[in-house]
Amino acid sequence: MAVQKVPQATAERLPVYYRSLQRLVANGKTRISSSEFGKIVQIDSTTIRKDFSYFGALGRKGYGYNTRHLMEFLRKTLYQDELSKVILIGVGHLGTALLNHNLQKNDNTRIVKAYDVNPSKAGKEIGGTKIHTLDELKTDDNTDIAAAILTVPAGQAQKVAELAIASGIHGFLNFAPVRLQLPPDVYVRHVDMTVELQALIYFLNHAIEEKQSQ
Repeated sequence: MAVQKVPQATAERLPVYYRSLQRLVANGKTRISSSEFGKIVQIDSTTIRKDFSYFGALGRKGYGYNTRHLMEFLRKTLYQDELSKVILIGVGHLGTALLNHNLQKNDNTRIVKAYDVNPSKAGKEIGGTKIHTLDELKTDDNTDIAAAILTVPAGQAQKVAELAIASGIHGFLNFAPVRLQLPPDVYVRHVDMTVELQALIYFLNHAIEEKQSQ
């Protein structure tokens, strides 16, 4: 089956669909319509059908989608049949929390190594993950690592990312409140909680203002 090029917005929704399908299958749901599924994931059914259309005929008109078949398809599409190893750089409050959690809701992704600039943390373990000095990142071979999580201050993020790239990393989940300038073959997901909260507050206040004006 030829798969069309999938838009970024569609790719970002696939994990949402996959996690919801896991719950549906676990609860014994065998089939579901796009409209019913849309209510569960809070995405309109037209968007769901369009997203799935990039991968061919995943459902049938008048029947909907076989939940297990769709879940297994997304499992393979999202590479959930193999373990993805991740490193974390920056063992502060946020980094420590992530290490303690260590992606517990995802059996296929693990933080296997952590780095920090503070040498006193080297050799310690948090959540089963050993901490290394940042100097070790300069000589380590991380070509078998899927991505790095950056939880460092904004002023250190660019330099640290460049060190990680030199060690073999080509993907980042960046929690630092700064946009990284990296080569085009390096993929970065920025997670800025301040920006997200500001946007949330804007939408909440905008909704209140709309109600008051009615």
